[in-house]
Amino acid sequence: MVTLSRIRVHSRSVLTLLVTLMIVSATAFGQQPFYTDDADVTPKGRFHFEFSNEFDRLQRSSFPNLRQNTADFELDYGLFDGFEVSIESPLLMIFNARGTSPRAASGIGDTNFGFKYNFRRERDGSRLPAMTITLNVELPTGDTRRQLGSGLSDVALNGILQKSLTRQTKLRLNGGVLFSGNETTGVIGIKTRGVVFTGGASLVRDMTRKLKLGAEITGAVTRNFDLGKGRLQGQIGGNYALREGLTLDFGIGGGRFPASPRFGLQIGISADF
Repeated sequence: MVTLSRIRVHSRSVLTLLVTLMIVSATAFGQQPFYTDDADVTPKGRFHFEFSNEFDRLQRSSFPNLRQNTADFELDYGLFDGFEVSIESPLLMIFNARGTSPRAASGIGDTNFGFKYNFRRERDGSRLPAMTITLNVELPTGDTRRQLGSGLSDVALNGILQKSLTRQTKLRLNGGVLFSGNETTGVIGIKTRGVVFTGGASLVRDMTRKLKLGAEITGAVTRNFDLGKGRLQGQIGGNYALREGLTLDFGIGGGRFPASPRFGLQIGISADF
């Protein structure tokens, strides 16, 4: 087990990075396969659908939980110009060590309702980035007895900055606060109840007309900055356009600290209609 004293010795630079991300970002699912959300919203009167399947190998500190598979479904709708609403719900499968009852558990996790407002778009000739704010309310629809849900109602606020560094490259920064509940999906995430600070950054480049590749780093810490309960993970991935309005999304990543998966693979699709 990783002790807090060892984490403090080796992770001072990590803590500095997370705090910097939160400050820069003005105040977690979007821009699939990345967890760093983008500033864009679904156009008024249109739908956007995302499906992803992520298989994670968990940290040793999660024992007897060994692995988790998350099949995530998200539907967004452009309610007004610059404003979208969304609903997202995961289908979870958790695999446990031998001798654990149950050996495996599956079912619906907690359901999230999102509200996203893009109040400033990026403009040519301006140094200011696009700016968006999101509010997420997660309801405890998952079965707590099988670790599929937290049993808590979560309320989170997130700020997004997005800037085109070149015509092909975009930088996105996120920073937010979970005011209540906890930051878990199944057995992954910070289990401590109360205020959690989140941050993230991604860099994505158009490699060709159809292919986008990028990388990100995301993290979360509790109010007292206890890294022994925190999350820090990175991912590389991208999107390939199968046709207009339909992409294949893929990613590979991993993390450290108890609330992060040790290793994960993700594949999914995104569709506009």
